Amino acid sequence: MPLVSMKEMLIKAKEGKYAVGQFNINNLEFTQAILQAAEEEKSPVILGVSEGAGKYMGGFVAVVHMVKGLMESYNITVPVAIHLDHGSSFEKCKEAVDAGFTSVMIDASHKPFEENVEITKKVVEYAHSKGVSVEAELGIVGGQEDDVVGEGIIYADPQECKQLAELTDIDCLAPALGSVHGPYKGEPKLGFKEMEEISQLTGLPLVLHGGTGIPTKDIQRAISLGTAKINVNTENQIAATRVVREILEKDANLYDPRKYLGPAREAIKETVIGKIREFGSSNKA
Repeated sequence: MPLVSMKEMLIKAKEGKYAVGQFNINNLEFTQAILQAAEEEKSPVILGVSEGAGKYMGGFVAVVHMVKGLMESYNITVPVAIHLDHGSSFEKCKEAVDAGFTSVMIDASHKPFEENVEITKKVVEYAHSKGVSVEAELGIVGGQEDDVVGEGIIYADPQECKQLAELTDIDCLAPALGSVHGPYKGEPKLGFKEMEEISQLTGLPLVLHGGTGIPTKDIQRAISLGTAKINVNTENQIAATRVVREILEKDANLYDPRKYLGPAREAIKETVIGKIREFGSSNKA
């Protein structure tokens, strides 16, 4: 099956009251694990690629070829989108689109509202002309992802969300409502009231960043209020690293990377399957 944009899968998810997982890829093993998990669960899936991870893997073109190659080798039949996570500029989003990404996020949330609208609009015009979906962000998500640092959580303003949606024609919106990138310190406190209001005002599928560590009851509530995409990265990284550490601590003479990266891949796959089931996207492909 060819790569697809996120647009249709998120509209279906919002209507069906489930969420599609965006699982970030960091190398070959992450990509293998996530594709295999999605295929086994018959779930649509979004492969998130941060600018830093894209560079690490050899650039956006290399990432697209790796994903397409694996999809062919594994005979993947479920819908798969490759999504630029936290695109920092129009130029980076264009580079991803031109490389074959089927979805991009422009994150101009740290800029003044008018500038965010202007940049987002430009990205939408270019991406939509190529059949590529666009996600935008308002407010500040806490924590750190690659070089993206949210100093303190700033909730998205519902009226600004409405304006951004109307002025830019984006396909989905990530309003910052208390989630953070990376591990949580204490229990997450999400702004469900604002989430419901933003969902009703914009009519768009909403995106929840920082999906690692959010309790299932909060995930389910967010989905019921219009969240159709949930991003997960830290949980997979922790699961993979734990396995690698255990294996190397047990055997100091081990040097074949397949002997520790293979089990790490299985740990990621298991984690992704758990998340897919939690988000309710199993058998929705």
